[in-house]
Amino acid sequence: MKEKAAAKEDAEALDINLLGKDYHVSCTAREKESLLEAVAYLGERFGEMAKKTHAGGETLAVMTALNIAHDFLQLLHGRGFDLPTLKRRIGHMQARIESVLAQQEKLF
Repeated sequence: MKEKAAAKEDAEALDINLLGKDYHVSCTAREKESLLEAVAYLGERFGEMAKKTHAGGETLAVMTALNIAHDFLQLLHGRGFDLPTLKRRIGHMQARIESVLAQQEKLF
């Protein structure tokens, strides 16, 4: 019971605007910055999708949500980027950095 009361006390009101509509949401102080970042990201995605589809309202919201979910699942399943190639490139960068640092050590 005390945990629920403490959680309610930690929550603060936040007013956001998406697709021209105002929403009143609650979040903790810790979550506020990331929530505002999410609102900005979603607003950008709405804008991109609106330009592509000329849709609005609920259709725009659903199409944007579908695209974000698809992107998320691609990343979740590792198909959003080539992980082996990424690891190989990081390894090459690491080797180059170590080589440069070794040359620097010889100078001193």
